[in-house]
Amino acid sequence: MRLETVANPSLARTLGFPLIALAATVVLGSLLAMLAGADPFATLGLIVRGAAGSQFALLETLNRATPLIFTGLAVAVAFRARLWNIGAEAQLYAGAILTVLLGTGALEWPSAALWPVMAGAAMLAGALVLLGPAVLKVRFGVDEVVTTLLFNFVVLLFVSMLLEGPMKDPMGMGWPQSPRLIAEARLPRIVDGLRLHWGFALAIIAALIVWVIEARTTLGYEMRAVGLNRQAAEFAGIPVGRVILKTALLSGGLAALAGFSEVAGLKGNLTLDISPGFGYTGIIVAMLALLNPLGVVVSAIFVAGVFVGADSMSRAAGVPTYIADIMLATALLTMVLAIALTRFRVRWG
Repeated sequence: MRLETVANPSLARTLGFPLIALAATVVLGSLLAMLAGADPFATLGLIVRGAAGSQFALLETLNRATPLIFTGLAVAVAFRARLWNIGAEAQLYAGAILTVLLGTGALEWPSAALWPVMAGAAMLAGALVLLGPAVLKVRFGVDEVVTTLLFNFVVLLFVSMLLEGPMKDPMGMGWPQSPRLIAEARLPRIVDGLRLHWGFALAIIAALIVWVIEARTTLGYEMRAVGLNRQAAEFAGIPVGRVILKTALLSGGLAALAGFSEVAGLKGNLTLDISPGFGYTGIIVAMLALLNPLGVVVSAIFVAGVFVGADSMSRAAGVPTYIADIMLATALLTMVLAIALTRFRVRWG
């Protein structure tokens, strides 16, 4: 058996294998529901209704998708240049820290001026967190998978220290949490009475900006060139090290916006559990989207719908919500295989 490169994959091949991968994920989820003693078709129906069967369900799905769009974009941008950013979780928390520092009264500005400053400061914090591993990669050849992954634990422990010390809310009755943001620092809700906030609109704008950067700018061309063949890019005169550093700054800043939106738009303060793994789930989102910035939006909504629908399904059918985790893990594995089959053809002989 050998693999042959497919020079120009057809549209049917490009779309067919990913659709087969998603279908396989649905089939596996149905089998797991059956093993749990539930009707698989009824279970899938409950997931769909729980994710989009009402205005409340749909807006809750979009709300859950908001941080996933940011982390998915961060991963997609980095992976495009073969910078393996596994530390979006750390960059998210770095953005959340700066949001709390500026939004709890340090700057008593009107909302229109305060929001951009908070978002910019959050992006700077996330960018600096990823810049360290990027410099180690460019200067000393240190594997960024290890450094970015370890940064997740370092930053989370740092947040724990802050919440038990200088950033602890004196009115929090001993709970490890920060003071709440002032009213001017909070992002308003899109629909009164529901949780969806204007961070979702910011995520859509970010996806459009990233698409423009990748498709219409010199940096986007250089990122693709470095990702496809680093040696060829160097031979063509592209400053590979500089491109990786720029990619790291953009990727870390995007991930930090997830922390900004969660604090300013939803939670109102910083806690240790502000992210249930958004940084890691962003890897699944980016891979399902084939690293396409606009596809990240669709992929994030799909993943969020699976989580929200699984919660509703679990309450209605008594089926464990872990089925959603297995479905997403399966979707990632089958999508990786689908990408490989899109680009390569299996030959026997």
